[in-house]
Amino acid sequence: MRKILQVKQVNDYCHYLGCKAQHPLICIIDYATVSPLRHSLNRYSVYGIFLRDDATVDLTYGCGAYAYQSNSLLCVAPGQLGGKEDNGERVSINGWALLFHPDLLAGTPLASSMDDYPFFYYSERDALCLLPAEHDLLVDLFQQLRAELTTPADAQTRTIIISYLQLLLNYCQRFYLRRHALKPSTTESDVLTRLEQILQEYFAAGQQLRLGLPSVQYCADKLCLSPNYCGELIKKLSGETAATYIRRFILQLIKNRLSAGKSVTQTAAELGFAYPQHLSRMFKDHSGLTPSQYIHMIKDDLPSA
Repeated sequence: MRKILQVKQVNDYCHYLGCKAQHPLICIIDYATVSPLRHSLNRYSVYGIFLRDDATVDLTYGCGAYAYQSNSLLCVAPGQLGGKEDNGERVSINGWALLFHPDLLAGTPLASSMDDYPFFYYSERDALCLLPAEHDLLVDLFQQLRAELTTPADAQTRTIIISYLQLLLNYCQRFYLRRHALKPSTTESDVLTRLEQILQEYFAAGQQLRLGLPSVQYCADKLCLSPNYCGELIKKLSGETAATYIRRFILQLIKNRLSAGKSVTQTAAELGFAYPQHLSRMFKDHSGLTPSQYIHMIKDDLPSA
Protein backbone atom coordinates (compact mmCIF):
# COMPACT_ATOMS: atom_id res chain seq x y z
CA MET A 1 0.00 0.00 0.00
CA ARG A 2 1.53 3.31 -1.07
CA LYS A 3 1.95 6.06 1.50
CA ILE A 4 0.20 9.07 0.02
CA LEU A 5 -0.20 12.43 1.76
CA GLN A 6 -3.63 13.91 1.04
CA VAL A 7 -3.03 17.62 0.47
CA LYS A 8 -6.65 18.76 0.57
CA GLN A 9 -5.76 22.13 2.12
CA VAL A 10 -2.50 24.05 2.01
CA ASN A 11 -2.08 23.50 5.74
CA ASP A 12 -1.96 19.71 5.21
CA TYR A 13 1.41 20.11 3.51
CA CYS A 14 2.61 22.75 5.97
CA HIS A 15 1.71 20.52 8.91
CA TYR A 16 3.65 17.62 7.40
CA LEU A 17 6.72 19.85 7.06
CA GLY A 18 6.29 21.24 10.57
CA CYS A 19 5.59 24.83 9.58
CA LYS A 20 2.55 27.10 9.86
CA ALA A 21 0.58 28.31 6.86
CA GLN A 22 0.36 32.09 6.63
CA HIS A 23 -3.23 31.90 5.37
CA PRO A 24 -5.96 29.21 5.18
CA LEU A 25 -5.95 29.16 1.36
CA ILE A 26 -2.37 30.05 0.35
CA CYS A 27 1.13 29.57 1.72
CA ILE A 28 4.76 30.22 0.80
CA ILE A 29 7.41 27.79 2.06
CA ASP A 30 11.15 28.39 2.11
CA TYR A 31 12.52 24.83 2.18
CA ALA A 32 15.77 26.00 3.79
CA THR A 33 13.79 26.82 6.96
CA VAL A 34 12.17 23.36 7.27
CA SER A 35 15.00 21.05 6.12
CA PRO A 36 15.91 18.35 6.80
CA LEU A 37 12.54 16.85 5.99
CA ARG A 38 11.01 13.52 5.03
CA HIS A 39 9.86 12.74 1.54
CA SER A 40 6.14 12.72 0.75
CA LEU A 41 4.15 11.44 -2.21
CA ASN A 42 1.27 13.89 -2.42
CA ARG A 43 -2.20 13.78 -3.89
CA TYR A 44 -3.10 17.40 -4.45
CA SER A 45 -6.44 19.15 -4.16
CA VAL A 46 -4.58 22.47 -4.46
CA TYR A 47 -2.34 24.16 -7.00
CA GLY A 48 1.39 24.04 -6.35
CA ILE A 49 4.39 25.88 -7.80
CA PHE A 50 7.72 24.46 -6.64
CA LEU A 51 11.05 26.18 -7.29
CA ARG A 52 13.79 23.62 -6.66
CA ASP A 53 17.38 24.75 -6.30
CA ASP A 54 18.70 21.18 -6.09
CA ALA A 55 18.36 17.97 -8.10
CA THR A 56 19.09 15.24 -5.58
CA VAL A 57 15.65 13.60 -5.31
CA ASP A 58 13.93 11.40 -7.92
CA LEU A 59 10.33 12.59 -8.09
CA THR A 60 7.15 10.88 -9.25
CA TYR A 61 4.60 12.71 -11.37
CA GLY A 62 1.40 10.85 -12.25
CA CYS A 63 2.54 7.32 -13.03
CA GLY A 64 6.01 8.24 -14.28
CA ALA A 65 9.16 10.06 -13.29
CA TYR A 66 9.60 13.81 -13.33
CA ALA A 67 12.73 15.04 -15.13
CA TYR A 68 14.28 18.08 -13.49
CA GLN A 69 17.57 19.67 -12.51
CA SER A 70 18.71 22.51 -10.27
CA ASN A 71 16.90 25.85 -10.65
CA SER A 72 13.80 24.08 -11.97
CA LEU A 73 10.14 24.99 -11.75
CA LEU A 74 7.65 22.17 -11.09
CA CYS A 75 3.89 22.77 -11.13
CA VAL A 76 0.90 20.66 -10.04
CA ALA A 77 -2.86 21.12 -10.21
CA PRO A 78 -5.77 19.67 -8.21
CA GLY A 79 -6.25 15.96 -8.86
CA GLN A 80 -2.59 15.27 -9.56
CA LEU A 81 -0.08 13.06 -7.77
CA GLY A 82 3.54 14.05 -7.24
CA GLY A 83 6.57 13.86 -4.98
CA LYS A 84 8.42 10.87 -3.53
CA GLU A 85 7.05 8.28 -1.15
CA ASP A 86 8.20 8.56 2.46
CA ASN A 87 10.89 5.96 3.14
CA GLY A 88 11.95 7.31 6.53
CA GLU A 89 14.92 9.19 5.08
CA ARG A 90 15.41 12.86 5.99
CA VAL A 91 16.90 15.10 3.33
CA SER A 92 17.93 18.73 3.07
CA ILE A 93 16.58 20.55 0.05
CA ASN A 94 16.69 24.14 -1.12
CA GLY A 95 14.03 26.13 -2.87
CA TRP A 96 10.53 27.48 -2.46
CA ALA A 97 6.95 26.24 -2.66
CA LEU A 98 3.75 28.16 -3.30
CA LEU A 99 0.49 26.31 -2.65
CA PHE A 100 -2.97 27.80 -3.13
CA HIS A 101 -6.48 26.37 -2.99
CA PRO A 102 -8.89 26.85 -5.93
CA ASP A 103 -11.36 28.51 -3.53
CA LEU A 104 -8.92 31.41 -3.21
CA LEU A 105 -9.76 32.33 -6.82
CA ALA A 106 -13.54 32.09 -6.46
CA GLY A 107 -15.31 35.00 -8.13
CA THR A 108 -12.15 36.37 -9.79
CA PRO A 109 -11.23 36.42 -13.51
CA LEU A 110 -8.24 34.23 -12.68
CA ALA A 111 -10.58 31.37 -11.69
CA SER A 112 -11.77 30.97 -15.27
CA SER A 113 -8.33 31.35 -16.88
CA MET A 114 -6.34 28.68 -15.01
CA ASP A 115 -6.63 26.35 -18.00
CA ASP A 116 -4.61 28.87 -20.00
CA TYR A 117 -1.45 27.88 -18.10
CA PRO A 118 -0.18 24.65 -19.72
CA PHE A 119 2.67 24.14 -17.24
CA PHE A 120 0.11 22.69 -14.78
CA TYR A 121 -0.80 19.83 -17.14
CA TYR A 122 0.22 16.22 -16.56
CA SER A 123 1.55 16.05 -20.09
CA GLU A 124 4.32 18.49 -19.15
CA ARG A 125 6.60 16.01 -17.38
CA ASP A 126 9.85 17.89 -17.92
CA ALA A 127 10.39 20.56 -15.28
CA LEU A 128 11.03 24.05 -16.54
CA CYS A 129 14.73 24.87 -16.14
CA LEU A 130 15.11 28.58 -15.37
CA LEU A 131 17.77 31.03 -16.35
CA PRO A 132 19.50 32.69 -13.35
CA ALA A 133 17.67 35.99 -13.84
CA GLU A 134 14.30 34.18 -14.11
CA HIS A 135 15.03 32.21 -10.95
CA ASP A 136 15.92 35.35 -9.01
CA LEU A 137 12.82 37.18 -10.24
CA LEU A 138 10.54 34.38 -8.99
CA VAL A 139 12.31 34.25 -5.62
CA ASP A 140 11.75 38.00 -5.26
CA LEU A 141 8.04 37.56 -6.01
CA PHE A 142 7.77 34.66 -3.54
CA GLN A 143 9.35 36.83 -0.85
CA GLN A 144 7.09 39.80 -1.61
CA LEU A 145 3.98 37.61 -1.55
CA ARG A 146 5.08 36.02 1.72
CA ALA A 147 5.52 39.50 3.22
CA GLU A 148 1.97 40.37 2.14
CA LEU A 149 0.63 37.16 3.70
CA THR A 150 2.21 38.04 7.04
CA THR A 151 0.80 41.59 7.00
CA PRO A 152 -2.46 42.13 8.97
CA ALA A 153 -5.39 41.69 6.60
CA ASP A 154 -7.45 44.63 5.39
CA ALA A 155 -9.96 45.33 2.61
CA GLN A 156 -7.25 45.16 -0.08
CA THR A 157 -5.53 41.96 1.07
CA ARG A 158 -7.33 39.54 -1.20
CA THR A 159 -6.98 41.79 -4.26
CA ILE A 160 -3.24 42.15 -3.68
CA ILE A 161 -2.77 38.38 -3.15
CA ILE A 162 -4.61 37.58 -6.39
CA SER A 163 -2.55 40.23 -8.23
CA TYR A 164 0.68 38.61 -7.06
CA LEU A 165 -0.59 35.20 -8.15
CA GLN A 166 -1.55 36.52 -11.57
CA LEU A 167 1.87 38.12 -11.96
CA LEU A 168 3.65 34.91 -10.92
CA LEU A 169 1.63 32.80 -13.31
CA ASN A 170 2.20 35.20 -16.19
CA TYR A 171 5.95 35.14 -15.62
CA CYS A 172 5.86 31.33 -15.49
CA GLN A 173 3.94 31.41 -18.77
CA ARG A 174 6.63 33.61 -20.32
CA PHE A 175 9.39 31.26 -19.15
CA TYR A 176 7.41 28.23 -20.30
CA LEU A 177 6.88 29.64 -23.80
CA ARG A 178 10.57 30.46 -24.02
CA ARG A 179 11.58 26.94 -23.02
CA HIS A 180 9.00 24.64 -24.60
CA ALA A 181 8.05 23.89 -28.13
CA LEU A 182 4.75 22.07 -27.51
CA LYS A 183 4.78 18.48 -28.77
CA PRO A 184 2.16 15.76 -28.55
CA SER A 185 2.66 13.38 -25.63
CA THR A 186 2.63 9.64 -26.16
CA THR A 187 2.51 8.79 -22.46
CA GLU A 188 -0.43 7.35 -20.58
CA SER A 189 -0.52 10.48 -18.46
CA ASP A 190 -1.76 12.43 -21.50
CA VAL A 191 -5.12 10.77 -20.83
CA LEU A 192 -5.79 13.22 -17.99
CA THR A 193 -5.12 16.23 -20.19
CA ARG A 194 -7.40 14.78 -22.85
CA LEU A 195 -10.09 14.03 -20.26
CA GLU A 196 -9.98 17.64 -19.05
CA GLN A 197 -10.38 18.82 -22.64
CA ILE A 198 -13.31 16.46 -23.22
CA LEU A 199 -15.11 17.76 -20.13
CA GLN A 200 -14.42 21.40 -21.02
CA GLU A 201 -15.71 20.89 -24.56
CA TYR A 202 -18.77 18.99 -23.31
CA PHE A 203 -20.00 21.92 -21.23
CA ALA A 204 -18.81 24.59 -23.69
CA ALA A 205 -20.95 22.95 -26.40
CA GLY A 206 -23.99 22.76 -24.09
CA GLN A 207 -24.22 18.98 -24.38
CA GLN A 208 -25.27 18.76 -20.72
CA LEU A 209 -28.56 20.40 -21.73
CA ARG A 210 -29.34 17.49 -24.05
CA LEU A 211 -27.54 14.57 -22.45
CA GLY A 212 -27.32 15.54 -18.78
CA LEU A 213 -24.12 15.33 -16.78
CA PRO A 214 -21.17 13.60 -18.52
CA SER A 215 -20.76 9.92 -17.68
CA VAL A 216 -17.73 7.67 -17.42
CA GLN A 217 -19.05 5.80 -20.47
CA TYR A 218 -19.18 9.00 -22.52
CA CYS A 219 -15.63 10.00 -21.55
CA ALA A 220 -14.29 6.50 -22.18
CA ASP A 221 -15.84 6.50 -25.66
CA LYS A 222 -14.22 9.84 -26.46
CA LEU A 223 -10.87 8.51 -25.21
CA CYS A 224 -11.34 5.36 -27.33
CA LEU A 225 -11.04 3.20 -24.21
CA SER A 226 -13.31 0.66 -22.58
CA PRO A 227 -15.07 2.03 -19.47
CA ASN A 228 -13.27 -0.47 -17.22
CA TYR A 229 -9.82 0.30 -18.59
CA CYS A 230 -10.56 4.03 -18.58
CA GLY A 231 -11.52 3.81 -14.91
CA GLU A 232 -8.42 1.81 -14.03
CA LEU A 233 -6.12 4.20 -15.89
CA ILE A 234 -7.61 7.34 -14.32
CA LYS A 235 -7.38 5.71 -10.90
CA LYS A 236 -3.72 4.86 -11.56
CA LEU A 237 -2.87 8.37 -12.73
CA SER A 238 -4.88 10.52 -10.32
CA GLY A 239 -5.68 8.25 -7.38
CA GLU A 240 -9.40 8.96 -7.94
CA THR A 241 -12.12 6.91 -9.59
CA ALA A 242 -13.23 8.20 -12.99
CA ALA A 243 -16.63 9.12 -11.54
CA THR A 244 -15.01 11.10 -8.70
CA TYR A 245 -12.70 12.87 -11.14
CA ILE A 246 -15.67 13.95 -13.27
CA ARG A 247 -17.67 15.07 -10.23
CA ARG A 248 -14.73 17.14 -8.97
CA PHE A 249 -14.59 18.88 -12.36
CA ILE A 250 -18.33 19.61 -12.16
CA LEU A 251 -17.97 20.83 -8.58
CA GLN A 252 -15.51 23.49 -9.73
CA LEU A 253 -17.95 24.62 -12.42
CA ILE A 254 -20.63 24.94 -9.74
CA LYS A 255 -18.32 27.00 -7.52
CA ASN A 256 -17.44 29.31 -10.40
CA ARG A 257 -21.09 30.03 -11.13
CA LEU A 258 -22.15 30.44 -7.50
CA SER A 259 -19.25 32.81 -6.87
CA ALA A 260 -20.31 34.83 -9.93
CA GLY A 261 -23.69 35.44 -8.28
CA LYS A 262 -25.86 32.81 -9.94
CA SER A 263 -28.49 30.99 -7.90
CA VAL A 264 -28.55 27.26 -7.23
CA THR A 265 -31.55 26.93 -9.55
CA GLN A 266 -29.81 28.79 -12.39
CA THR A 267 -26.60 26.83 -11.92
CA ALA A 268 -28.42 23.49 -11.86
CA ALA A 269 -30.24 24.34 -15.09
CA GLU A 270 -27.08 25.50 -16.86
CA LEU A 271 -25.04 22.45 -15.88
CA GLY A 272 -27.64 19.81 -16.74
CA PHE A 273 -28.89 18.71 -13.32
CA ALA A 274 -32.42 17.31 -13.38
CA TYR A 275 -33.31 19.14 -10.14
CA PRO A 276 -31.57 21.79 -7.99
CA GLN A 277 -31.70 19.36 -5.06
CA HIS A 278 -29.41 16.99 -6.96
CA LEU A 279 -26.83 19.77 -7.31
CA SER A 280 -27.10 20.63 -3.62
CA ARG A 281 -26.63 17.00 -2.63
CA MET A 282 -23.53 16.56 -4.81
CA PHE A 283 -22.08 19.84 -3.57
CA LYS A 284 -22.57 18.91 0.09
CA ASP A 285 -21.18 15.39 -0.42
CA HIS A 286 -17.98 16.62 -2.05
CA SER A 287 -17.30 19.96 -0.35
CA GLY A 288 -18.82 19.44 3.09
CA LEU A 289 -20.82 22.66 2.66
CA THR A 290 -24.26 23.44 1.32
CA PRO A 291 -24.30 25.85 -1.63
CA SER A 292 -25.73 28.60 0.61
CA GLN A 293 -22.93 28.08 3.15
CA TYR A 294 -20.36 28.31 0.36
CA ILE A 295 -21.92 31.52 -1.01
CA HIS A 296 -21.87 33.03 2.48
CA MET A 297 -18.23 32.05 2.94
CA ILE A 298 -16.96 33.63 -0.28
CA LYS A 299 -18.90 36.86 0.23
CA ASP A 300 -16.69 37.70 3.21
CA ASP A 301 -13.14 38.85 2.71
CA LEU A 302 -10.70 36.00 3.26
CA PRO A 303 -9.54 35.86 6.89
CA SER A 304 -5.93 36.17 7.94
CA ALA A 305 -4.21 32.99 9.14
